[in-house]
Amino acid sequence: MKILLHVCCGPCSTAVIEQLKNEGHEVVLFFPNSNIYPAKERAKRRVYAEKVSEIYNCKFIFEDYNHSGWRDFISGLEREPQGGKRCEKCFEYNLRKTAVKARELGMDGFTTTLTVSRFKKSSQVLSVGLKVGKEEDANFYEYDFKKQGGYEKSVELAKKYELYRQNYCGCEFSFK
Repeated sequence: MKILLHVCCGPCSTAVIEQLKNEGHEVVLFFPNSNIYPAKERAKRRVYAEKVSEIYNCKFIFEDYNHSGWRDFISGLEREPQGGKRCEKCFEYNLRKTAVKARELGMDGFTTTLTVSRFKKSSQVLSVGLKVGKEEDANFYEYDFKKQGGYEKSVELAKKYELYRQNYCGCEFSFK
């Protein structure tokens, strides 16, 4: 299958790409991520995500930065705790963009690297992905990439490829 992979950063995408390619899928990387703050941090993450696309020979697509659009989308949830409703809304923002892009490109479906992180609740991410997939008429593939040592493998591969590994989720609220 041709899968559009929402990529949050280079390190998280490594083990995910390996798994999907090992299953025989064609993987295209998609980097929307207007939630990442500041813009300089997003640019740095994009550079390393592009490096990963070259390592694994995957096409790389990105969207222009629209932090104010993301802020409008999550408006009213700024004081939510990490892992709460704001994060769920943020997942929706990025996964909806991915679903729309997957449909536009004629991909078989989409998924996300977000479930590889030990800091994200996979059940929350998967629930949002399924909802968005239905609403956007795009197939969401439910993968919990954290399973079977996915996170640990991504850490190992990030070291191997000398990838920048950030120390916060990306949004200004997790930065604080």
